[in-house]
Amino acid sequence: MEAKSIISAATFTSSSLAPVFGSNDFSNRKLLPLPSRVNYPGRWSVGIDRKSFRLCPKASLRGNLEAVGVPTSVPIRVAHELLLAGHRYLDVRTPEEFSAGHVVGAINIPYMYRVGSGMSKNPKFLEQVSSHFGKYDEIIVGCQSGKRSMMAATDLLAAGYTAITDVAGGFAAWTQNGLPTED
Repeated sequence: MEAKSIISAATFTSSSLAPVFGSNDFSNRKLLPLPSRVNYPGRWSVGIDRKSFRLCPKASLRGNLEAVGVPTSVPIRVAHELLLAGHRYLDVRTPEEFSAGHVVGAINIPYMYRVGSGMSKNPKFLEQVSSHFGKYDEIIVGCQSGKRSMMAATDLLAAGYTAITDVAGGFAAWTQNGLPTED
């Protein structure tokens, strides 16, 4: 099963905004005026940060909704290409799962620990991630099947990490596709 991400991009021209927003909207601080030339003459491309409602140019460049807390989820082959391009792999499985085999070069920071017959969230997850990764590092997040990594990726975005990509299918799909692993 392949997870799909939600992708969104918006481009506005000064003429397309004029009929929708009046000058009072700008003066009453309902909207922020934007420069008339950003990247292309007469066109604007923006992303919105949901917590502070700041413009987020990186979100518009990436063409997704990461800035509003929806992680991008990519198929295994795309995740492998990102890893080869320099992204770093964060494995959020338990230490036992990680020691049985993992993606080459992955860093293990469990999102959840086994407690009895269930799982409990790692209360120091964000603190541990911040000791290995910066807020602007390009991070691929993977687990065993894709559920924990999606939760972890969502938490990382909410904590201000800007370049988070979830691995759809997790380590199980990684090994099924014959991609490189180590013990």
